[in-house]
Amino acid sequence: MTRGLSLALAALWAAGDQLSKSWVISYFDQVGSGGLPAAVRQRVVTPFFNLVLTWNRGMSFGLFNQDSPWNAVLFSALAVAIVAVLLVWLWRSDSRLVAAGIGLIIGGAVGNVIDRLRLGAVTDFLDFHWGDWHFAAFNLADSGITVGVALLLIDGLLSRRERPN
Repeated sequence: MTRGLSLALAALWAAGDQLSKSWVISYFDQVGSGGLPAAVRQRVVTPFFNLVLTWNRGMSFGLFNQDSPWNAVLFSALAVAIVAVLLVWLWRSDSRLVAAGIGLIIGGAVGNVIDRLRLGAVTDFLDFHWGDWHFAAFNLADSGITVGVALLLIDGLLSRRERPN
């Protein structure tokens, strides 16, 4: 995968993330919440999956999920710095696996930054569960970041590079 395809993957992933979040917000606006708080808005889809509408003002898995107006600015700036480092890595790498991983991470980071800057929080809506145990709600951007990191780990574990003497 070339650098251009990696950046195209990032753009495609960020766009898909924003479209899916827009659809979920619109869906819950149409259905209405019946006076329920946003944390309770959900639609049961299967015995192990719900569609929910939650707002994460913190980091992954709800860490630092406080109502501080500085969270959006701080986490957006951190994401921009990480994307800059990833772009340098992308330009120095010739691995297709690394390029795909970086593209997914950048796309996910950009999708979540758009939410933070536009809405002040990240829209999460995918709720997988086993009985009463629920995994933290997440979105397509989070999925891209997770799969991208996994690809980078796989590349690091499987690639053979000469070690300096």
